[in-house]
Amino acid sequence: MFILKKSSSISQIARLQSPKFRQAGSNCTLSFWYYNYGPSVGAAELKLLVDGLKQPTVLWRTYYNEGNQWLKAVIQLGRLPHPFLFSLDKISLGFYEGVSAIDDIRFENCALPPPALSCEGPNRFWCRDTKACIDSLLLCDLVDDCGDGSDEGSCNPDLQCNFENGLCNWEQDAEDDFDWIRIQGPTPTVNTGPLKDHTTGTAGGHYLYLESSEPRQFRDQAVLLSPLFNPSGSGTCVFRFHYHMFGKEVYKLSVFQRTVSNTKGWLLWYKFGNQENRWIRQTLFISSSKPFQILVKGTVGDGFTGDIGLDDMSFLGCTLYRNLPTISTTTSGTSVPATLPMNNCTEKEFVCRASGHCIQMIQKCDFRPDCSDKSDESACVMEVCDFEDKGLCGWYQPALEQMSGHYSVLITNTFQWQLGRGANLYPEQEQHCPLTDHTTCTEEGWYLFADSSNGEFGHTADIATPVISLTGPRCKIIFWNYMNGSTIGSLEVLCKSGNKTSKLWTQSSSQGPQWNRAEVFLGIRSNFQVIFRAKRGVSYMGDVAVDDITFEDCSPLLISDKPCTSEEFMCANKYCIPKNNLCDFVNDCADNSDESPSI
Repeated sequence: MFILKKSSSISQIARLQSPKFRQAGSNCTLSFWYYNYGPSVGAAELKLLVDGLKQPTVLWRTYYNEGNQWLKAVIQLGRLPHPFLFSLDKISLGFYEGVSAIDDIRFENCALPPPALSCEGPNRFWCRDTKACIDSLLLCDLVDDCGDGSDEGSCNPDLQCNFENGLCNWEQDAEDDFDWIRIQGPTPTVNTGPLKDHTTGTAGGHYLYLESSEPRQFRDQAVLLSPLFNPSGSGTCVFRFHYHMFGKEVYKLSVFQRTVSNTKGWLLWYKFGNQENRWIRQTLFISSSKPFQILVKGTVGDGFTGDIGLDDMSFLGCTLYRNLPTISTTTSGTSVPATLPMNNCTEKEFVCRASGHCIQMIQKCDFRPDCSDKSDESACVMEVCDFEDKGLCGWYQPALEQMSGHYSVLITNTFQWQLGRGANLYPEQEQHCPLTDHTTCTEEGWYLFADSSNGEFGHTADIATPVISLTGPRCKIIFWNYMNGSTIGSLEVLCKSGNKTSKLWTQSSSQGPQWNRAEVFLGIRSNFQVIFRAKRGVSYMGDVAVDDITFEDCSPLLISDKPCTSEEFMCANKYCIPKNNLCDFVNDCADNSDESPSI
């Protein structure tokens, strides 16, 4: 079917109308090939007209000459329970010269699921009237998959939201840069965002969207907070939602889970870049041993064609909770117990939490547990850290605590250390951030990295240990580092004691796409901190990562009640050390008597 005409009549419309259809299933799509060529060929649009709705819904548009070629259009229709038809309008304003044509119109997956004689299995649901057998994950997801509404029957309204009457029990985060917007029909900017909602499939339905036009800036974030949920077993709580990411400058949509209210949480899922003009369903299985909350975060791209849409968000197998705890920390990034046991300790002594026993303060954080409950080592850096439990093992970021007052509170657009893994990388990052960790050598393994997509050239990010009281003569720190990218800055290991900071190790520029081992000798030191300092290069193509940080042989010397054996040497201060350590240029005795020329 084609239009071929030269005319100067004003406001001409050529209309091609479809037959009327009774209904469409939830996976229905319409596709066709079109041709729109000529110096003044004008626009064309496809409209959906639904019985009972006065306002038509625009499903597709072409605005201008698209060259001497056939192009394919694919339009997502989705579930349409009422009779409907289509109108293809060719519009000419003023002078019209060109050829417009359409061919190969095709409907796919538009029928409702067929009836079944039986529907057995724990993950299946038998529809009440249509007798279709569907996946149980389709229950209570705000989509009538059965065709009779029975899969959306006995559902808890507190666990689902289609945004037709507001945000339900979701909330806008007060700590982000701007808010999600509730809207009907297309977003204000052409060639980005949805034309219709997902719930009704029409311009009359509501959804949320992220506006990427000014005054928004690149990497501005809008965060939506779910209600709070009780702990859930492995995969028993399911989160379903539909997202729309259409536009050349669409950036990122992420989902986080948290168990503490003033934290960023950890990443469950993300999607990056243009996903075409369609609503996409996503299902996430959530496990948590603690009460939790879900955060949906949209991030603005570098331009105004980056709108992101959200609709039909629902939970299955989850139950609502009251309030999450908050984190309260000291400047060392570790929590302080509210009460101590009865004790007779002085201010210069440490109180063991379980027994009330007193030990010298120098024995706290010295890599040797002196309390029976090991409480003297509980608020310290861990001897071995592989980050696999999504914790920082006592390491903390001093600059962030000064900015936030709380540990782990999300601070955006700052060059800082954070946990990451290959499975969470978006395409741009794969060239300059590790695809696998060092511990497990998989994309699921975690590591610590300084994200160079934030900050500016020359900015530094520090991550430090709490104060270490005392170490032994052979103490060293071993770690693995990954420094690959065209604009790598540097990584340094520093020792800070009081107001004095000294550099122990440094590496700069790209070291190749692999994990490299590093070893830094510490020896005998007291009341000091170890700091990893990353320095940002000239661009975002230069993340620095570390993994498997180990403090080896760091516990201080211990005076034995027994005499030294024949294989040991007694130092002048009564410590016993192996005779193999004599005259090896290392102060193993802590008083240099093992290196004396008189031995």
